[in-house]
Amino acid sequence: MIAPIKGGSGQLAFDFPHCPSFADTDFLIAPCNADAVAWVERWPDWPAPALALVGPPGSGKSHLATIFAARAKAVTVAPEALAALDPIAALGSARTAVVDGAECALGDRAAAEGLFHLYNRLTAIGGHLLVTGRAAPARWRIGLPDLASRLATATVAEIAAPDDALLASILIKLFADRQLKPAAEVIRYILARAERSPAALAAIVAELDRRALAGGRAVTVVLAADTLRDVGTAQTEIKLNDESKRT
Repeated sequence: MIAPIKGGSGQLAFDFPHCPSFADTDFLIAPCNADAVAWVERWPDWPAPALALVGPPGSGKSHLATIFAARAKAVTVAPEALAALDPIAALGSARTAVVDGAECALGDRAAAEGLFHLYNRLTAIGGHLLVTGRAAPARWRIGLPDLASRLATATVAEIAAPDDALLASILIKLFADRQLKPAAEVIRYILARAERSPAALAAIVAELDRRALAGGRAVTVVLAADTLRDVGTAQTEIKLNDESKRT
């Protein structure tokens, strides 16, 4: 975390990006993700050319995909790059590829065609593809039937919702990524009151970090209580606005 700049009566908080750790040793293995971890470790002995890691936002799909990419020396293709993708040029000498967040792009036919050609190229050279999404590929909106039929054969490794122990570990890691080490009572307080999802915890930790930096304060239960109240109100307002737009 960048040190705050002092001035006036307080401190100026700058929104510099923090650096989350995606190291192999930082991935937290628990019953909810053990199956997905096992499939990644099983590579290259996969029964199909593709593996789909699926689960809710913040569940660790991207972290696990990053670990796989490093182990398999895979080319990582951004979903937005699929539409103009040249599979042969993109792969080079690589025999594996990762498309993290593929689900969100495949409603576009050009993007679906790009992934279709990448899939075919990898199959032709005996390679493998790892894709991620919230749901299994059979439930994705895919703008190309040929690609849909191929992804339907992918092995699906689901990451389920985390349990209490994993949520606590995730929260501690989120703080550690920002070089923060709050007291155990702060961890317990947040877990007892926050939405039970890694994505929600990440938002809370980010806001706590911002407020602590801006006010020159430690991360305490009092600060956590204020943050949880305000973050919860903001999330409710966003949901209400989204619902009003759909009606």
